[in-house]
Amino acid sequence: MIIRRPNDILPSEITSHSVYRRRREFLKQAGALGLIAASGSELALAQSPTATKLAAKPGRYSTTDKPTAYKYVTGYNNYYEFGTDKEDPAEYAGKMKTRPWTVVVDGEVKKPRSFGIEELLKLAPIEERIYRMRCVEAWSMVIPWSGFSLSELIRRVEPTGNAKYVSFSTAADRSSMHGLGLPVLEWPYAEGLRMDEAMHPLTILSLGLYGEILPNQNGAPVRLVVPWKYGFKSAKSLVRISFTEQQPKTAWNTAAAQEYGFYSNVNPEVDHPRWSQATERRIGEDGFLSQRRKTLMFNGYAEQVAGLYKGMDLKRQF
Repeated sequence: MIIRRPNDILPSEITSHSVYRRRREFLKQAGALGLIAASGSELALAQSPTATKLAAKPGRYSTTDKPTAYKYVTGYNNYYEFGTDKEDPAEYAGKMKTRPWTVVVDGEVKKPRSFGIEELLKLAPIEERIYRMRCVEAWSMVIPWSGFSLSELIRRVEPTGNAKYVSFSTAADRSSMHGLGLPVLEWPYAEGLRMDEAMHPLTILSLGLYGEILPNQNGAPVRLVVPWKYGFKSAKSLVRISFTEQQPKTAWNTAAAQEYGFYSNVNPEVDHPRWSQATERRIGEDGFLSQRRKTLMFNGYAEQVAGLYKGMDLKRQF
């Protein structure tokens, strides 16, 4: 669990015990009604009027920060495949079909294979991880993700000794993603991690948020979440995970290497060429005119991940 000193925690970041208990009581009652699976990683297939529910036990490593309101998490997104405005994904992503869905895992592994989305939902116990998420545009959210550590999948395919990196490729369906026609990035969207980053327990495959199956605009049906890196590293709507010996190309690094490094760790000391990264705006706090807060090194996860980069020049290898 991420623990901060009391004087580092703002009163507005603390979720009241009564709110927490009401949410847990709702989940318990819904489970009794058959809307939510009783335990572990079972998926409740029954549909509610708003969304399909996903059972998730309280997870490790959750922050104490107050979660961002659902309306902002699902309504203010970067997902350029559906357009470059923040509201475009929520408006247009509903056209994308997420069933059936398969994720191919290949490359430097002993057991290459494909995972259907139903199998991923049962691959490991699903946890709720409340993570800070930081956008390179200097805004942030706190999101209750439902998922499991990527290492659970990696272990099952048995990487070879040549596997030094993991690359991620996302869906690129021109029939539903009109943004693919925009001259912004090379498609399909590609991202990558070093093997030790991919194996770190903070790195998860998310299948849901706020106790619900992922909405399309948030990367349904399965996405990567790497909370100590800028948000664009957490690739959405994954269709392929490949293990490589060489550092893979990534979408934003290919488009503008001087602005978007391969590592893309949250670092307040390395500014974007067009704006500072020293502070950020937490979406949903007192509207859009809320006071900016200081950006935390590694997005507040330094205690857990700083050791991955020992000896590296984080201003050069950004």
